[in-house]
Amino acid sequence: GGHCGWSQPAMSEPQDDLPRAHIKRIVKAKLTALMNEGGPDAKGNKAPDGHVQKEALLAFGECAKIFIHILTSTANDICRDGKRQTISVDDVFKAVEELEFGEFGEPLKEALAAFKKDAAAKSAKRNDAATKKRKAEEDDAAGEGEEDAEEANEEAAEGA
Repeated sequence: GGHCGWSQPAMSEPQDDLPRAHIKRIVKAKLTALMNEGGPDAKGNKAPDGHVQKEALLAFGECAKIFIHILTSTANDICRDGKRQTISVDDVFKAVEELEFGEFGEPLKEALAAFKKDAAAKSAKRNDAATKKRKAEEDDAAGEGEEDAEEANEEAAEGA
């Protein structure tokens, strides 16, 4: 692409490492999908799980970080060209296109839409729970007030 203020970093600092468990999970999930693409064999057996060397997982992590650095640099250039200071999701999508990873555009947009939908559902669920809790507390408070009024009425009737 035309934008490239990116220079290759030396092996990055350990605190910048992506979580190895996440990398392993992503790699293993893809390997399992690839191994099972043809479906079960004639006997109905599933393909064996693929294995990955520890060093290969480290290499995947380093590659992912480098990709993030390149993508960030390109998105930042696009953002600056637009005279803005904050990288937007559109800047990221444009960077993906510019880096010639356009085939990932639609899956990325679908993943973002699914994330937004999931986040909205979680937020609505939290709001519903908070509303129910608040109503329950209000009902308890109102119920206590009614009991006090009943006791006062009973006491007044006894005193009459």
